[in-house]
Amino acid sequence: MKITITGASGFVGKNLSSFLKKNGEQVQALSLWQDWVYPKNAEIVIHLAGKAHDTSNAIEEKDYFTVNRDLTIKLFNQFLDSESKVFFYFSSVKAAADTLQVILDETIKPDPKTPYGKSKLEAEIFLLSQNLPIGKRLFIIRPCMIHGSGNKGNLNLLFKVVHKGIPWPLAAFDNQRSFLSMDNLNFLILKIIKNSNIPSGVYNFSDDKSLSTNELVNLITETFSKKARLWKINSRLISGLAKIGDVLQLPLNSERLKKLTESYIVSNEKIKRELNIKKLPFTAEEGLKKTIESFKK
Repeated sequence: MKITITGASGFVGKNLSSFLKKNGEQVQALSLWQDWVYPKNAEIVIHLAGKAHDTSNAIEEKDYFTVNRDLTIKLFNQFLDSESKVFFYFSSVKAAADTLQVILDETIKPDPKTPYGKSKLEAEIFLLSQNLPIGKRLFIIRPCMIHGSGNKGNLNLLFKVVHKGIPWPLAAFDNQRSFLSMDNLNFLILKIIKNSNIPSGVYNFSDDKSLSTNELVNLITETFSKKARLWKINSRLISGLAKIGDVLQLPLNSERLKKLTESYIVSNEKIKRELNIKKLPFTAEEGLKKTIESFKK
């Protein structure tokens, strides 16, 4: 297959491109940050390029919509007029919900609160409103927190704190989070590409099992044969300090605290049902251990 990937220079793009090439696919990158021309020979387009969620709130709201919505619309319109057969749009679980009281599946009515989530949802709404010509398929992928080699972000920050022997001060927060390893993401994309019977639609991507942040801290220390140092400081005190961080623009603010301590469980049952599989090739623990090992390098 001739596959074009936007955002190929990013963390997910690099890993996915390498994986697909190793599996015999022809992959080419398409940069959307300059004058670009739709690749006429592309059989499959994987649209990864976008404006990522900025927890420091430094990005202007309009920039999310210009990139995540408007650029996607432009690319998809050209897909409709092309000979390409499959379009993958990488959205986010945040297009459905910023916080959860239940397990997130594809039936939940989307209600994002942030500009990031809203921009992703507006792109989804446009894509789903278009009439797909016969022979074309559209996959809207909603991944949860993706991790793997070259990962940067909150998981990397957590690793640095724990690896230095600094006590984890947020152990009083009891949560469960879903993660998605690059290995499982790669597996799912290739399976969809290879199976022409998978119907168009919205699909959540996550590992099979959720973990608490405390379990993740233990996993990091176990990987390096160290003992976890979990401090159960009063959660109200920590939340108050985070609010001060909002005002003073400190590293610990309410948004980052939420990412580190909230519960956010994502169901991947729909895509597994369509692929007729019961479990993904890598467990959540195996994927995270592999990522943690890569941080050492």
